[in-house]
Amino acid sequence: MLKAIVLAAGKGTRMKSRLPKVLQPLAGRPMLTYVLEAAEAVPVDETLVVIGHGADQVRQAIKAPVTWVEQSEQHGTGHAVAQTLGHLADEDVALILYGDVPLVRAETLRDLVRLVDEAHPLALLTVTLEDPTGYGRIVRDRHHQVVRIVEHKDATPEELAIREVNTGMMAVRGAQLKQWIERLDSNNAQGEYYLTDIVGFCVADGFEIHTATTDDPLETLGVNDRLQLAALERAFQRRQVERLMRDGVTVIDPARVDIRGVVTAGQDVTLDVGVILEGSVHLGDGVTVGAYSVLKNVVVESDSEIRPFTHAEGVRIGKNCQIGPYARLRPGTELAEQVRVGNFVEIKNAQVAAGSKINHLAYVGDATVGREVNIGAGVITCNYDGANKHRTVIGDNAFIGSDTQLVAPVEVGAGATIGAGSTITKDAPAGELTLSRAKQVTIKGWQRPRKDN
Repeated sequence: MLKAIVLAAGKGTRMKSRLPKVLQPLAGRPMLTYVLEAAEAVPVDETLVVIGHGADQVRQAIKAPVTWVEQSEQHGTGHAVAQTLGHLADEDVALILYGDVPLVRAETLRDLVRLVDEAHPLALLTVTLEDPTGYGRIVRDRHHQVVRIVEHKDATPEELAIREVNTGMMAVRGAQLKQWIERLDSNNAQGEYYLTDIVGFCVADGFEIHTATTDDPLETLGVNDRLQLAALERAFQRRQVERLMRDGVTVIDPARVDIRGVVTAGQDVTLDVGVILEGSVHLGDGVTVGAYSVLKNVVVESDSEIRPFTHAEGVRIGKNCQIGPYARLRPGTELAEQVRVGNFVEIKNAQVAAGSKINHLAYVGDATVGREVNIGAGVITCNYDGANKHRTVIGDNAFIGSDTQLVAPVEVGAGATIGAGSTITKDAPAGELTLSRAKQVTIKGWQRPRKDN
């Protein structure tokens, strides 16, 4: 069986955070989730996650089907792996990963795992860097065989010139891993058990070490502080935006678009500056998303325009709609084709049929709105009585005058007109004018109050 061992017990002191390091967000999700998804995609038969600092927080945040292994005291990477040995059979292969190295790809891990067999029980993932400062160097003999890993601080000038470095990720057969872990000692400056020491044991036991590599250093970058996290965030965002552009999306400024989920897009889609796309987002052909709009778990069908500063979450927008600017669409909203939603309009859990208009300064919640309805400025569906939500139904071709309150549960019939300034508490019949207003009066001779001298 292939089993992933993910080391996720570190505190992340340099983060200066109450949140464990592996839960620090990358593109809106904990770093650890990316590692677990990569392992699942390999695929592995079981994932063992070693936790320590903030163990309860990690368990609560991560809902993936993993086996938790607690490292109550942290004494290095070798010690962390030792906690998992009871879950490994001799014939298993352990794929060792790190919860703070979030961008490794499943394809790379598959290449690594394929190198392990009985004659080659250890395979390393390496990368060649322009600037390898701080990384352990991969030292090879004249036959190009790996003989050891030397840490930067211990390297000779000749070894410092080596640009191939250790990523820490490896695949190891269970039988040898158990033997080598038992041979580790903490006789070093840090007083810790280093997993990398098993490389020397492997060579000493007469085995040849195979290596896999990646051309993308992003896959191997770890995170120790907020500066590194920010740098990885920008690099990750750039990679995602470039993928969209290769798929035909126009991005006005690639440095000012953030993708925090999975985005699919049709042809001739345009994203303006400051756009944030979260969760699952689909943008149909010809969709434009205006500056500083936020879309989360949204489907936008073809040729719709999302104007600047629109916020939409958990909604579906039909074809040829115009939304915003400054509109807010909340979960449960479904807009049919050619709907117009203007500035400072909020819609929640409502279905709006084709051709209807809600152009400005309105709240439509828990409502069913028919076709070709016009909802004026300042209209409110009063859907909450303090305990329960109630529904408003507005029929086709109705006209709701400005500053009207529709007190749910209430129904406005097809073709009805509601006079401006009305408070409607009873059903309004189809095809009729309904209004509720106090009689207008003028008080002759009335004087405004004046301040006393």
